[in-house]
Amino acid sequence: MDERRAALVLGIGNLLWADEGFGVRAVEALNAAYEFPADVLLLDGGTLGLNLLDYIESSRRVLVFDAIDFGLPPGSLELLRDADVPRWGAHKLSPHQNGFNDILALAHLHGRTPETIVAIGVQPVTLDDFGGSLTDPVRARIGEAVELAANELRRWNLQARRRVPGEAVEPLNSQSVALGNYEAGRPSELDACRVGDARLLSTLAPK
Repeated sequence: MDERRAALVLGIGNLLWADEGFGVRAVEALNAAYEFPADVLLLDGGTLGLNLLDYIESSRRVLVFDAIDFGLPPGSLELLRDADVPRWGAHKLSPHQNGFNDILALAHLHGRTPETIVAIGVQPVTLDDFGGSLTDPVRARIGEAVELAANELRRWNLQARRRVPGEAVEPLNSQSVALGNYEAGRPSELDACRVGDARLLSTLAPK
């Protein structure tokens, strides 16, 4: 008997680097919109890299949200299935991202590859805005990404219940990094240098 969980829904990315936070914000939004059966795990994978291996190997099906460089217009949303997913995972968007293909390769070596893998990705606008939030074109696609994910889970016969307005929801993350709190708490571009250490940049300025 296969004792692995039915499905893992994973958000990958770093909230501190603008559109790289798309994956995490998308899985948070999915959790806020739907309640899933107990054998479906929604997880903020952040930048855990190989620490996600056990989660992957312990799941029959895996759905991943991430910012993916498709070479398309910014904000474009794409869905990849199975054989196309390693092609995406072989490329790193930035130094802050771990190659997802490395995790899949290890799972394959262990004989624990998920039966099905789906990636829902958005073409980022910017990734080098340290302390920045999602850009408007990327933020606008979160709702669509959530519905794509819910539809994929239905294809896997994993039915979700849409939450009612005002329903209490156990968040995936600390409220200190919830989107609204993050937006309210971070300094503006005028108050904080977003592209590097201002002390170093001042030494590089033309004399």
